[in-house]
Amino acid sequence: MRTAFSALRLHRPRSLASALTVLRDEGPIVPLAGGTDVYVGLNAGTLAARVFLDLWGLRELRGVRRGAGGRLIVGAGATFAEIAASPLVRRHLGVLAEAARQIGGAQIQNRATLGGNIANASPAADAVPVLLAAEAMFVLVSARGQRRVPSTEFFTAYRRTVMAADELIQAVEIPPLPGPAWFRKVGTRAANAISKVVLAGVRARGERPRIAIGSVGPTVRRAVRTEAALAAGASAEEAGQALLAEIAPIDDMRSTADYRRRVAVGLLRQFWEETTR
Repeated sequence: MRTAFSALRLHRPRSLASALTVLRDEGPIVPLAGGTDVYVGLNAGTLAARVFLDLWGLRELRGVRRGAGGRLIVGAGATFAEIAASPLVRRHLGVLAEAARQIGGAQIQNRATLGGNIANASPAADAVPVLLAAEAMFVLVSARGQRRVPSTEFFTAYRRTVMAADELIQAVEIPPLPGPAWFRKVGTRAANAISKVVLAGVRARGERPRIAIGSVGPTVRRAVRTEAALAAGASAEEAGQALLAEIAPIDDMRSTADYRRRVAVGLLRQFWEETTR
């Protein structure tokens, strides 16, 4: 049953400072920007929240720029269409632009934001494995101040994060990569599909590889034991066995756990072979 929209309240602050004050003083409240996940819940009648904070018009959350030390800084309010089109993103982390082009269709890409994809904490979030493999830093902000959280420490459980109720994601900071990055999403279709398995990796000569995988457990996660096996000289087949011990896929309406296991191992092998060349 659809939610009655007449029963909802919407705050529309004109600045980030005002938004943070509302978040502190008017909670509990649900932040929204593109609203592509919130509207689904409202339409289905599964979202209990009745008070919302509209972040869409806040310029402080938008944009892509170069930061100190060669870091790429992407505002949490940047849409996936903006990320896919950004020369800075394509040059610094091309696989993030690639992931952005595979999130929904054009309508979704023009509304969905990077911050929403992260804060929603879905294990199938397409952009998140790229950020974990790139060792991105999430900049969180509240009326109390700002803090930076490593992306690898942000997700705590299914749909749960370290964010406090009065915090927003302000930006994502991505350091220069030590080597080539790789990304693959496997879904029912080439576009407009939720991932069955999504994997991202970074590989550099003489360094431990970084591998992040989604849709095979309650959160997107780094495959640390698989990384260690590859760094110790394991073959792709041996590393695949390590990966199987790290993931916990389920049967659901999109796929089976057995299919996800086989695809995960196949993507790991493909990552290792392609980055070797």
